[in-house]
Formats: sequence, structure tokens, C-alpha cells
Amino acid sequence: MSWPSSPGAPRFDLVLGSLLTGLTTGLTLIVAIGAQNAFVLKQGLLRRHVGTVVAICAVSDVVLILAGVAGVGVLVERAGWVVEVVRWAGVVFLAWYAVRSLRSAWHPQALDVDAGGAGAAGGTRGAAVATAVALTWLNPHVYLDTVLLLGSVASAQGPDGRWWFGVGACLGSLVWFTALGYGARFGHRVLTRPAAWRVLDVLIGLTMTAIALMLATTDVAAHAG
Repeated sequence: MSWPSSPGAPRFDLVLGSLLTGLTTGLTLIVAIGAQNAFVLKQGLLRRHVGTVVAICAVSDVVLILAGVAGVGVLVERAGWVVEVVRWAGVVFLAWYAVRSLRSAWHPQALDVDAGGAGAAGGTRGAAVATAVALTWLNPHVYLDTVLLLGSVASAQGPDGRWWFGVGACLGSLVWFTALGYGARFGHRVLTRPAAWRVLDVLIGLTMTAIALMLATTDVAAHAG
């Protein structure tokens, strides 16, 4: 039985595939040990301004994701060679990210929630807001990962699928930050064990490798036509 659709509407399988690709790609990029996640986790463990911090991180991620999807979409339409450069830069970055994750799996470390300045800040709501904003927008990697890389992968989904990919990636961010902030109180013992991060690093490394291969074998220019 085929899914009913009106003329010109994207197929259900395309929509679902793009949504799931965006969801898994977005989660893969943000589920990693870092200053921002450490801060969100810290606030969750302390049960302090969790909603505010989660909202800032999630909304910021949504803005960056949509900017990336929109920006690369314009480049695909007007300057395909630029997207080819971005695409191969994304492949190289993903390969490096995968290698780094797999290497770190051999030397797992417990998550230090006080790392990256997370322990010293966040006492008052104003301090929590300032720290969350700084850890999000003053991190140069966020522009490479979220804007450039996710936008490049989104363009590979084609004109009908790239925005559904963006919706999936945004959903991934909302789910992750909410789960991290509010779920921290239940997972403290697990998240501070090196073995947990060994498994996580292996999964991230394998997923990054798969995305790099997909991006390297996708003709972005053909999808833009």
C-alpha cells in the first residue's frame, strides 16, 4: 500500500528518511563531552536554572541549524562549486572527528562536570544565562559543526528533503538538551564512569564514518538540479 500524496508534495519515505537522518546526524554532533554539555549536566545535577539553560542551548542550536540549512541551500542554487568545497571539507572533518572519537575510546575518561568553567558559574540565573550563551556562541566549532557541516549534509538530501533534515536535526537538539538537563539527576553514576564514554565514543566514531562516506558518495550538484 502506497502512501497517498498530492501532486508536488514530497514522498512520505523521503520526508521520514530526511527527518531520521537529520535527527541522528544532529544527535551525533552534539552528544559528546564538551564545555557546553558539561555545563548543562552540571546544572541538571544541581537542579539549578535547568529550564533556562536548556532553552538557551536548544533555541541557539535551532537558530544555527536553520541558518546552516538555509545558507547552504542558497549556495547549492547559485554556486555549486562552493558547495563541493564545503562538502569535501565536511568529509575531511567527519573523518577526523571519527578517528578522534575512536582513539579516545581507547583512553576513556570520566566526565568532569566542573571542567571548562562549568563549576564556577551558574550560581545565579544571570550567571547561568551568561555562561550558557558564551559556551554556545563563543565556541568556534559550533559554526563548523552546526552551520557548515549540518548545512552541507542537509544539501545532500535534495531540495525537498533538506528542510525536513533540518527539522530532524532541530528535534535532536531539543531532545538532547532536555534529556541531558532534566535526566542528569538519574544518570550521574553512569555518566561519570569511563566505560560509558568508551561506548559513546565508539558509536560516535562509527556514525561519523558512515556520514562521511554518504557525503563523499553523494552528488550534491545533481540534487540541486
